[in-house]
Amino acid sequence: QVQLVESGGGLVQAGGSLRLSCAASGRTFSDYAMAWFRQAPGKKREFVSAISWSGRRTYYADSVKGRFTLSRDNAENTVYLQMSGLKPEDTAVYYCATRDSRYGNNYTAVAYNYWGQGTQVTVSS
Repeated sequence: QVQLVESGGGLVQAGGSLRLSCAASGRTFSDYAMAWFRQAPGKKREFVSAISWSGRRTYYADSVKGRFTLSRDNAENTVYLQMSGLKPEDTAVYYCATRDSRYGNNYTAVAYNYWGQGTQVTVSS
């Protein structure tokens, strides 16, 4: 079965950087789009970023555009979310997800079939 394991979360000061990783297993990684979502306490899960199967196309929420960069290494079955210029409002549990499609142009959580357990990101002011 598909498994996604996130890592790299932690506590950082505002303006700092973190890199999240998501290691995938259970199927041919390079055939499918990958994405990150996040959920803050008391809020709905929201789209952060997605990447197509080849890595050629990336998509970002307006709230993170210009600060976050999503990439993938198909040889390592891993996606990376580089986060810089972090703000307190970026505080959330970040979830890695994948769907049964090559394309990442869907920003809704219901479109994604498989999810990791999440990693906490806390940004202090």
